[in-house]
Amino acid sequence: MGRVMESCKTNLGVDHPNTLTSMANLASTYKNQGRWDEAEELFLQVTETSKTKFGVDHPSTLRSTANLASTYKSQGRWDEAEKLILQVIETSKTKLGADHPDTLTSMANLASTYRNQGRWDEAEKLEVQVTETSKTKLGVDHPNTLRSTANLASTYRDQGRWDEAEKLFLQVIETSKTTLGADHPDTLTSMAYLASTYKSQGRLDEAEKLFLQVTETSKTKLGVDHPDTLASMAYLASTYRNQGRLDEAEKLEVQVMETSKTKLGVDHPDTLASMANLASTYRNQGRLDEAEKLEVQVMETSKTKLGADHPDTLSSMANLASTYGNQGRWDEAEKLEVQVMETSKTKLGADHPDTLTSMANLSFTWRCQGRFTEALALMKECDLARRRTLGPDHPDTVLSLAIIDEWS
Repeated sequence: MGRVMESCKTNLGVDHPNTLTSMANLASTYKNQGRWDEAEELFLQVTETSKTKFGVDHPSTLRSTANLASTYKSQGRWDEAEKLILQVIETSKTKLGADHPDTLTSMANLASTYRNQGRWDEAEKLEVQVTETSKTKLGVDHPNTLRSTANLASTYRDQGRWDEAEKLFLQVIETSKTTLGADHPDTLTSMAYLASTYKSQGRLDEAEKLFLQVTETSKTKLGVDHPDTLASMAYLASTYRNQGRLDEAEKLEVQVMETSKTKLGVDHPDTLASMANLASTYRNQGRLDEAEKLEVQVMETSKTKLGADHPDTLSSMANLASTYGNQGRWDEAEKLEVQVMETSKTKLGADHPDTLTSMANLSFTWRCQGRFTEALALMKECDLARRRTLGPDHPDTVLSLAIIDEWS
């Protein structure tokens, strides 16, 4: 693909539409490979050239700007992504219309950014708008409508509104099966989301059944080493772990990790996630030294690849802290957890669910260190923030209240 781009530059010029298309295609490939710096550099070039060549409101310019924003989103640079997507939306509304498919796609991307930031009310509001407009403009069974409905259901799931999420996912799946086919990637994705909802509800047998179905269909349809297949295998392994079937979980996770290393590279975010999952299984098996070794590797690679404040890096630090806690190395666990909490507050916000989880983790460590007063005070602070952010009925809020009652 790089040769195609260079050939276009030589024969057609750097600002020819075909050259820009080849550059955008190569950038997308880099993005899928997790090579975000290279993707960002190319998308920036395409965007700036498009602005000069076609104008800021040309569909090609808007598309390249959206791709750049998507790259920022993958890097966890949500403020920059949000700023760019808002620009694209406003220009799209003026140039193409509020109900144009490209405008709706940009709104969906913004909602996804809000979801990553834990701004679920804003995400929900946008997703409802996109879904309703898509139904009217494109029809209830159009792939874009189904995708926007699935996004809304995902937001409900993140809010702990599982009954609403399940109802929407079931609708999407049935329509997808009829419209797109039972083995279409969009159908399989919706089934995986529904299975994830079942898992969150503790309905592990139903989750397992669905994940198995998705995995087998993905293997046949997409191949055993396709990222979607690997993702469904990882979800299935996670379900086995929750069921206490640790040997089965380990077997699958090793397979996912080795395939990811070969297919995507040792430092790809999906590979790192698979290593973290395997480490978690080792921790549950009591194989703490093996868990620690993997988690240190994941953390160090994440820092280099993604940055010290990327959410995936923070998760890896939290996982390592958990292993230190299981080893009784409370001071080392505390040091990491304080770092995670403070960075989360700066990067994600004081009320982001991940920040609140880090507060809860630190409070447990303080309690294990015998710092009972500080632990209770921090858990109370966490509970208040969860009530404010997630609502009193969210499972995380219910759990934190139960812990406070027990500790009090």
